[in-house]
Amino acid sequence: MDEVLDAATRSDLKARVIVAIPAVAVALILVVAGGGVFAAGMFALGAIMFHELFLMFSNAHPSRLGAIIGLLGLIVAAQLGDERNVLMVMMASFPIVFVLILMQPKGGAPGISVTMLALAWIGLALAHAVLLRRLPHGEAVLIDILVGTFLGDTGAYLGGRAFGRTKLAPRVSPNKTVEGLACGFLTAVVAVWCAGLYQDWMSGVDALVLGAAVAVLAPIGDLFESYLKRDAGTKDTGTLFGAHGGALDRLDAVMFTVVTGYYVWLALL
Repeated sequence: MDEVLDAATRSDLKARVIVAIPAVAVALILVVAGGGVFAAGMFALGAIMFHELFLMFSNAHPSRLGAIIGLLGLIVAAQLGDERNVLMVMMASFPIVFVLILMQPKGGAPGISVTMLALAWIGLALAHAVLLRRLPHGEAVLIDILVGTFLGDTGAYLGGRAFGRTKLAPRVSPNKTVEGLACGFLTAVVAVWCAGLYQDWMSGVDALVLGAAVAVLAPIGDLFESYLKRDAGTKDTGTLFGAHGGALDRLDAVMFTVVTGYYVWLALL
């Protein structure tokens, strides 16, 4: 049984890596390019994730037009302004969404709720990614956060398969374990700290603080998306990454870590 389990784990890990390679390449190109290219990439990514979320909750009849208008406003505000401009756009999106829902045959409170969820969860996170990219050393810090998030997820997966015994949140995600969580936390912190070793402008303490923030928020973001999927009665949010699901499945943790990473780095500057 152990040999079969080990083979299955290796096969799944190999598939994850194969799927991740092109995604990582695109992410690095966008982050390094920065500016309008990065902002446009975040808008396109947001549109994809909105589509996945709205398919999950299609019965709520969310406003796709309202969500896209709000997303565009958030990305533009983050690229040309600051947090206050982002907040202003977020609040302005509320009446816009209401009016557009009102014009639909169906929608109501569920439609408004799902549309605003998309803007608050996905739209604000991507806007913070744009804000972070504009900070001093933001390009490298964003890469650090992504490295910590994805390696932490891999550490949690492998740790859970090897040592997992105690269920973390069985009602939300039955496969996640406390042991996997601990392995993921340690992996994320070490990954960000090691990345910081090659950045002479980041102290070891700052790298540990950033790594700890990423390590804490990543599993919460993962559980949040799992909770929504269980509520919607679906296994995956899409097929963008083949058998490994959609964009939301792969980037759920990033939606939380990029926001906390922005404010942590802003405080450390």
